Amino acid sequence: MAYEIKMVKLVSGDTVIGNYDDETKSLKDIAAVQTIPVGGSGVQIAILPFGFPFEDEIGGEISSDKILYEYTKVPEELKNKYLEAKSNIKITSNLEGLTPPSGSNQSGGGLIL
Repeated sequence: MAYEIKMVKLVSGDTVIGNYDDETKSLKDIAAVQTIPVGGSGVQIAILPFGFPFEDEIGGEISSDKILYEYTKVPEELKNKYLEAKSNIKITSNLEGLTPPSGSNQSGGGLIL
């Protein structure tokens, strides 16, 4: 299943991220994106279910006619955090901490447990 993750501003003023479904022309599995000022010049980004605090899971659907603006670039880290929040699976792009398997076969295939 391919994901077309988009971050948009809705007519309500909310910034959300979700998976765009071209067939239904809607954004599905919506999460609210909130910026939180930190210190003097920094911000943190929170990804929450759009229905928070009344819903605990990311879901729902919003028709594309409710989209006011579409961000042209969504940072890869933000996409990964969205997918993590949606699936409860940790995504990592840095595998530096892994050690190669021991034994005579040093091909690197298989599971590391």
